[in-house]
Amino acid sequence: MHNNLYLSAMLLAATCCSLIICYLCFKRRELPIAISYGLGMMTGTLYTFGYAFEIISDSLEDIRFWLHIEYIGIPFGTILWFIMVLQYTGRQALVTKKFVILLLFIPFINFLAHHTNEWHHLFYTSMTLDYSEGFPLVVLDKGPFYKLHVVYAYSFLVIGMILMIQMFLKANSRMKKQIALMIIGSWGPYGFTLVYLSGILNIPYDISPFGFLVSGIFYMWGIYQFNMLRLAPLALQKVFASMQDAVMVFDLDNTLTSFNESAKKVITGLHNSWIGQPAAYIFAQYPTLLEKIARGPAVDPKVRLAGDGDERFYNLHLSFILDNRRRPAGQMLLLSDVTESVRNEERLQENAKQLQELNTFKDKMFSVVAHDIRDPLAVSLNLMELMEDELQDYGGKHDEIVQEMGQQIQKTFALVESLLEWFRSQRGGMVFNPVVRDLAPTVELNARFLQVRSESKSIRIISEIPHETFIFADKEMLDLIIRNLLSNAIKFTDYGGSIRVSAELAEGKMVVSVSDTGAGVPKEQMDSLLQQDAYPVPSIGTAGERGVGLGLTLCREFVHLNGGEIWFDTAPQQGSTFYFSLPLPPSAPAYPHEQSERRGTG
Repeated sequence: MHNNLYLSAMLLAATCCSLIICYLCFKRRELPIAISYGLGMMTGTLYTFGYAFEIISDSLEDIRFWLHIEYIGIPFGTILWFIMVLQYTGRQALVTKKFVILLLFIPFINFLAHHTNEWHHLFYTSMTLDYSEGFPLVVLDKGPFYKLHVVYAYSFLVIGMILMIQMFLKANSRMKKQIALMIIGSWGPYGFTLVYLSGILNIPYDISPFGFLVSGIFYMWGIYQFNMLRLAPLALQKVFASMQDAVMVFDLDNTLTSFNESAKKVITGLHNSWIGQPAAYIFAQYPTLLEKIARGPAVDPKVRLAGDGDERFYNLHLSFILDNRRRPAGQMLLLSDVTESVRNEERLQENAKQLQELNTFKDKMFSVVAHDIRDPLAVSLNLMELMEDELQDYGGKHDEIVQEMGQQIQKTFALVESLLEWFRSQRGGMVFNPVVRDLAPTVELNARFLQVRSESKSIRIISEIPHETFIFADKEMLDLIIRNLLSNAIKFTDYGGSIRVSAELAEGKMVVSVSDTGAGVPKEQMDSLLQQDAYPVPSIGTAGERGVGLGLTLCREFVHLNGGEIWFDTAPQQGSTFYFSLPLPPSAPAYPHEQSERRGTG
């Protein structure tokens, strides 16, 4: 039996090795590197398969047919290998459609030149048969397109080898073994081709296809020993496609090997080109995740991630992936979106906090009521009993007693009036319902409610707030705040004075001010007025009006509930200005650039 038959059998064995690798790549075709690697091995498969039958063919026509089979893949093999090297060395971003088309342009020209050589003879200038070995071997005289093919292929071989050598020098010891297998496996067919083209061994056969047998051995070794292609099992990939949770797979060097579609929604910019990149690159914007990956397996019930201006929360589970020998082969990161649960929990906590504050406030108000109603009512009852006794004994006039009783009853009435305002706004339970309101008509309406009191002291209430000055607040609470501040201003302003109400934007809120020309806040009350723990202090107005001090307490609480602050400025005998801030509407309307003409009421 001729040697060519043994050689043909060896080539078919190489073909089988290549087909096995192509099958493994097909199973993991969802990874870009598996596609380029698999296609590259397929070109070698066509080469070895075609040459196995070429060397046992006995006619030039048959040899030409098998050459055509070989050259379906030969022109493209080096470029597909080079693309695989780019992906393997972490340069996936370069592998764009335009770049791939550009790389394949010359191979496609050579492919056409080979298959149309009978028309122009630019690939092979001549083809003859040599029977000196006892069986026919084709002798090919190379043309310009063949030389172009060789120069082009070996240029990219050199570039690819340089990239892998650079990677080898920077890699750790474990990765160096893997990269070394890639380099040796890649040199197989090209090294044999160089020997053949140089004519050093004077071998009549083209030994280039036998290099694929060497490559197949080293590639198979690398795949099974070192998981060279960093591929995830197919079953996991099927699970990935249907999972709502984000899943990312890393090897022991913390290099990304796979991820599912949901991971793209979590990690901003995540793309297939990132496969093969280290975790430091993947999580450059997420230092929390990078720290978790570096620490190893862990479970965290709440991780906060910010991306694209949207902050979200995830349950994190990081675990080892074990091989058949129960040894760690990589890590799997699982992120479950729990943002809605966290938001609901925060809302519940906020509602509970607000409810607690409101209940505390109610308790405080009931304490005030118990204290302030008890004393004046007790005095009124005593005075009534005394008056009844004296009227029975003397039957005379008791103007002083009647006057004192009137004051006490007036004080009690003022308290009840404030309480009614409170309970009217909270009928059916504590309700907070902020709406968009125009300040100007709100102030004018409440000023009219107090018109009788202001006119009795000849006090002018002037609103300097232009119409369409919008705020976002609870209607009933806002009315009570304005009414109480205006009422206080009337109370402490002398006859013939004035009260001004204005508003201006400051630090993203609307600040409303109520200024009077009254006596100002007494020095002894300045430090305690409007303080959280301060107890309401009764006071007497410029016309003898009495109050229990509950109005400002209500104002302070209602302003805080609406998300604002309240404060004051005062000067003795020059008047006071009370300020309070309120939030703007969620979509704030455009405010007038100029204030409207001042309007006065009363």
